[in-house]
Amino acid sequence: MKEHQDYILGVYDDEDVLVEAVGKVREAGVKIKEVFTPFPVHGLDTALGYKYSNLPVASFIYGATGTITALSTMIWMLGFDWPQDIGGKGHIALPDFIPITFEFTVLLAAHGMVLTFLIVSNLFPWNYAPKMFDARSTDDKFVMAIELDSNSKMTADAIRSVLRESGATEVNDFKDEAHK
Repeated sequence: MKEHQDYILGVYDDEDVLVEAVGKVREAGVKIKEVFTPFPVHGLDTALGYKYSNLPVASFIYGATGTITALSTMIWMLGFDWPQDIGGKGHIALPDFIPITFEFTVLLAAHGMVLTFLIVSNLFPWNYAPKMFDARSTDDKFVMAIELDSNSKMTADAIRSVLRESGATEVNDFKDEAHK
């Protein structure tokens, strides 16, 4: 097993140049590991070829579970298990159940989405050690990281050339010593 991982970093000054560069780099056959930006860049996810998330489907399932659970619990408790006469209303008063049903639906949908996102993204506190490729990516630069092992068909010099041609203002090497 290797003790380190080699990357080539392309540093860009403008987000429009970056989005165009991602297309050019991918067309050249280079696999991009990740792109780091100081703010969200419109169209970058499409340029990188990311697929549409199924998180809204999971949210609907969690919300529907919350709605069904809340309604069935209140109907059972107040209608069959312990019916009480409250203000002359019927035992199963659906309009009175709306606020609690809404709140429980939102509760389960929100918690379910967070847990699903953490599981799918593998973002657990004990499992995630972030890499800082270039500190300027948190301020004013856009950094494209390319892993050399996943691009074994191209030489490092060819990848550097593709990055420069795509508009990178800097092309740097990065060695991740903490790679396991």
